[in-house]
Amino acid sequence: MGVRDRTPTTPEEFEAYKTRFCNWGRWGDDDQLGTLNHITPEVRQAAAATVRFGRSVSCSNPIPTVEAQPNLRNAHPAEHLMRRIPNGYVDALNIWFHGMVDTHIDTTSHGWTPDGLMYNGRPGESLVTDAGAASNSVEFWRDGIVTRGVLYDIARMRGQPHIEYGEGVQGWDLEDWAKQQGITPRAGDAVLIRSGSDPFWATHHDVPDVHNTPGVAPSALEFLYDTDASLLAWDLTEDANATQTTFPHPVHRIALPYMGLPLVDASNFERLAEVCAEVGRYEFLFTVAPLVLTGGTGSPVNPIATL
Repeated sequence: MGVRDRTPTTPEEFEAYKTRFCNWGRWGDDDQLGTLNHITPEVRQAAAATVRFGRSVSCSNPIPTVEAQPNLRNAHPAEHLMRRIPNGYVDALNIWFHGMVDTHIDTTSHGWTPDGLMYNGRPGESLVTDAGAASNSVEFWRDGIVTRGVLYDIARMRGQPHIEYGEGVQGWDLEDWAKQQGITPRAGDAVLIRSGSDPFWATHHDVPDVHNTPGVAPSALEFLYDTDASLLAWDLTEDANATQTTFPHPVHRIALPYMGLPLVDASNFERLAEVCAEVGRYEFLFTVAPLVLTGGTGSPVNPIATL
């Protein structure tokens, strides 16, 4: 079953993922990087060599504020305050960034196992409080994430403006796209999956749960683990309806606490997809620079692809 047989993940297989893809202790008991350990100096050097055209593209959505974009997707729109000073203005920003609106990175303290454990078996309840995360927090990633990024444009591969409900991106879709583009997945890759966020939101204004959109199916975890991916960035979230499972947020449930795999949520790959199609190249230097937020379970980010 699974990717090898091109069949959706069963509940039994999903349960087995918790041990099959568990990286606890793989890089030592004190590890704070998880799958970012796959990004070695050699991986960064090879990533830099992918730059051919000197073109850089942001993969971030704008930060929505009450005034700028009031709609159903903004459960917690950011509060952007301006104050006049004698020779100009200063700004303040209050933002609840987790969710599927603001582009941000999830650390492994953001999601726990059903037993309340974080990545590497650490107790979430005692280590994450209102004061912040005492472990698995975003300041450990202060040096940034610099690696090869690969855009898997599955909406384009299927000839659709966006992925449909119940037709989520499976692990074999990622294999097919890589083969079609002549790309060999490499350890340390940042896997960017385009499901088509802008076309989806342009035609879906009444989604009752913005966390349940078309998107990535759990079998993609097999591909990510087997290829030693360093992180997953996606523009739409996971679609449990695309599988035989009934678990909400199935990719989050395995990626964060068991694999130690960071997630860049609410990315936007529309411009990047256009540039990649224009130059006929879907690999690039990919950089993510989280804020040095002590105790943070994530950070707003502006991921950059440089081709």
